[in-house]
Amino acid sequence: MIATIAAGKRGVGYLVGACMRRTVEQVTSPGKRHLATRRIHADSRAMEWTDHGILLTVRPHGETAAIIDVFTEDHGRHSGIVRGGTSRKLAPVLQPGAQVQVEWRARLEDHLGTYQVEPVRSRAAVAMGDRLALAGLNAVVGLVSFCLPERQAHVVFYTRTERLLDLLGQTEIWPLAYLHWERDLLEELGYGLDLSVCAVTGQTDGLTYVSPRTGRAVSAKGAGEWVDRLLPLPPCLRGEGTAPDVEIAAGFQTTGHFLEHRVAAELAHKPLPEVRARFIDAFTRRL
Repeated sequence: MIATIAAGKRGVGYLVGACMRRTVEQVTSPGKRHLATRRIHADSRAMEWTDHGILLTVRPHGETAAIIDVFTEDHGRHSGIVRGGTSRKLAPVLQPGAQVQVEWRARLEDHLGTYQVEPVRSRAAVAMGDRLALAGLNAVVGLVSFCLPERQAHVVFYTRTERLLDLLGQTEIWPLAYLHWERDLLEELGYGLDLSVCAVTGQTDGLTYVSPRTGRAVSAKGAGEWVDRLLPLPPCLRGEGTAPDVEIAAGFQTTGHFLEHRVAAELAHKPLPEVRARFIDAFTRRL
C-alpha cells in the first residue's frame, strides 16, 4: 500500500527504482549481492550502446535540440534527441548523409533516448559540388528512411549503403552502383528480383524482360503476346555488359516499378519519396 502511494506521488520510475534497491538490500550473502547487482548493471547496458552510421534526417525539437534518425550498422534505423542539435557547433555536423559515431542512452529500451554524436566524415562538400551527386544522396537517405523499419538491423545492406555513398562524386560509375543498390534494397525488403532464368521457358539466355507481377526474368521467346506488358531487363541490371546510360535508365524503370507498386503500395501504403524521382530526372537529363 505504501509503495502504491509512493508510486502515485513520485511516478512508476520511483517505484521500480525502490524495488530494485530493495532487492539488492534483501540479498545478505556477498556472493548473491554481487550477482543481483550485476544483473541490474546488465539491464542498464541494454539501454546504452555505441555504433556508427549514416545520418538520415534532422528535425528541430524544442528551442535548441534536434531529433535525428540514423541508419546504424548494428541497430538499424534509430532515432534520438541531440541536445543543442541546432547550435552553431552541431548544426553543420548534423547533415543528411554524414558519417557519424553515435552513443545512444535511454532509461528504458523503448524510449526515444538521447544521442551523443561525433562526426566521422561529411559528404556535403561532394554533394553540393555536383547536382547529380546531391540528388543521389537525397534519394538514398530518403529511400532508407521510407523503406526500412525502425530498430531492425540490416548489417549487410548497411555496408552496401555506406559503400555507395562513399562513391558519391564519381559520376561515371555512381548511377550504375545506385541501380544495383535499389535492386539490393528490394531484396532486403523481401521483393527480390529473380533474373537468373526465364519464368516461361526455363532458359538462361536471351533474358530481356521482367514480369511486373512476379519479378522473374522472361526471355524474348517466352514473352509471346505479353511482351507489351513486361518490364525491360537490361544486361546491366544483371551485372553484365558495359552499362551505357540508356540501359541504366531502363533498369531504373524496372526497379522503380517494384518500389512503387510493391514497397510503397503494400508495405508503406503511401507514395514513394519525391527525392527518387528528382534523382532519376537529373540522371536522364544527361542522356
